[in-house]
Amino acid sequence: MKKILVMHGPNLNLLGTREPDVYGRTTLDDINHQLIELCKEHQVTLIPFQSNWEGALIDRLHLAKEEGVDFIIINPGGLTHTSISLRDALSGIKIPFIEVHLSNIYAREHFRTHSYLSPIAEGVISGLGATGYHLALTYWLERL
Repeated sequence: MKKILVMHGPNLNLLGTREPDVYGRTTLDDINHQLIELCKEHQVTLIPFQSNWEGALIDRLHLAKEEGVDFIIINPGGLTHTSISLRDALSGIKIPFIEVHLSNIYAREHFRTHSYLSPIAEGVISGLGATGYHLALTYWLERL
């Protein structure tokens, strides 16, 4: 069975209540549940993971390689703009991934316009809210 890891970075556990005008009212549990249901329809295993800790995200990526994860959807949150270590982990495990952002990072503060991950991502979805996760998953499911 194919496996997809969905990684949510720092502060995404606050979705639904944190700046809903920017990030929407959909909770992280809502997003994960919708993705799990879509994967069930396609007989694919979805592994959701959220951490506020950079090291935990990196450890989870290393484990994904050992588990034989086929694809990753990642919203690295604020680590998008700061984490060379997260980029190195993604580069090192060589699992294709799509970078997802709920808000349009290119229409926000200048420091948010740079991503360390985008140059090595298969694709980037930014500014479409929780639908971005669904689009990334649909893209992968259509490739199966």
